[in-house]
Amino acid sequence: MTLGWGGIARLCLCNMAIGGLAALPVNLFNRLMTVDLGWPAILPGLLVALHYGVQMTRPMWGHRSDAKGGRTPFIIGGTVCVGIGLVMTAYGIGYLSGAMALAVWIVAYALIGLGIGAAGTSFLALLATASPDDRKPAAATFAWLMLIFGAIVTSIGTGIALEPYSEERLMAVVPVVALLAALLAFVATWGVEAKLGPAPAPENPKLGPAIAATWADPAARAFTGFVFLSILAFYLSELVLEPFAGHVHGLSPEDSTKLSGGKDGAALLGMLLAGGLSQFRIGSLRIWAMVGCMISAAGLIGLGMGLHLLAFTVVLGLGNGLFVVGAIGSMMRLASERRGAAGTRMGLFGAAQAVAAGLAGLIATGILDIARLAMPTQAAYATVFGLEAILFLAAALVAGRLLHARPSEPQLQPGE
Repeated sequence: MTLGWGGIARLCLCNMAIGGLAALPVNLFNRLMTVDLGWPAILPGLLVALHYGVQMTRPMWGHRSDAKGGRTPFIIGGTVCVGIGLVMTAYGIGYLSGAMALAVWIVAYALIGLGIGAAGTSFLALLATASPDDRKPAAATFAWLMLIFGAIVTSIGTGIALEPYSEERLMAVVPVVALLAALLAFVATWGVEAKLGPAPAPENPKLGPAIAATWADPAARAFTGFVFLSILAFYLSELVLEPFAGHVHGLSPEDSTKLSGGKDGAALLGMLLAGGLSQFRIGSLRIWAMVGCMISAAGLIGLGMGLHLLAFTVVLGLGNGLFVVGAIGSMMRLASERRGAAGTRMGLFGAAQAVAAGLAGLIATGILDIARLAMPTQAAYATVFGLEAILFLAAALVAGRLLHARPSEPQLQPGE
């Protein structure tokens, strides 16, 4: 049995909760550590890298949700775990200092990574098996939009609630955010798995053989490579686009922020286009993932060549949006082909995504710093954008191989 539109929409509230919680370490806590507490900027960067590194456990969480025959406990438990990590981080910011604060933050960010890995992997595996094939494009689109919406609502709401800022107010607001997210995850998952009926027995009851079986599947192995390459490319520009706008084009902070907003708006348009067109059988999710990679590469090449800043930023955002929905939808489709191994497959894809996202910021900023020592600023940024474009084109080639799988392998139909 599968879910209808209302059930899919309610289940995607889980991603809203996860997105809301994940926004605080990257935005609020980053700012408080570096500006208010005076820690070096690399500290929150390393902590975020730690939380991505811990998400290497995603295959384990996915397999456990397969083996236990239920994903709801992992979704709710993971959300609670993230909330505990956020509260610990806030406590360290407000009431601790020095080595004690650092020790608490390391444990807290590890908990955040574990919780996001458990909740996010189990949610995507449940959504993949609960949504009919003809609704996967829309389900992927809605899940990603809810993730972004959760981050926006939490960031704005928390910012308003913290005015005027104080340590006491921080310790009052963050636990409320964590509690609301846990309640949202509970509401989203209540009764869903009971409605779907008994879960399929796991293909392999042990983690090692389950991962080996997934890796032995050529389609799954190729798709894991696609996820790594494309996510690495996707995140490389995150930390360099606004500095590029300032260093090369002379934009003020408020104007560079608006530029990022324009990119995000174009990405939302791309998501809606990819989901809507695939839903109406115009192209397929994997085709849109490939097209999105190529359009993103075109936007990066234009930026690197010094062409119109806003126009090619919008092209980059549009390509990113097409790619995201195409990739996530294809991930759901490929994971659900083996119902007894959906969690393990989603975990393997998620681990590749986490490693790529964690490496991207370090690689981009490191290459930029080195390049600026040896060449003009414009050329240094062009080097980063050029590398990112090459990675996107490589990801498109991998997606092209997936589109031409051997007849013996499962094929994706248009709109799936």
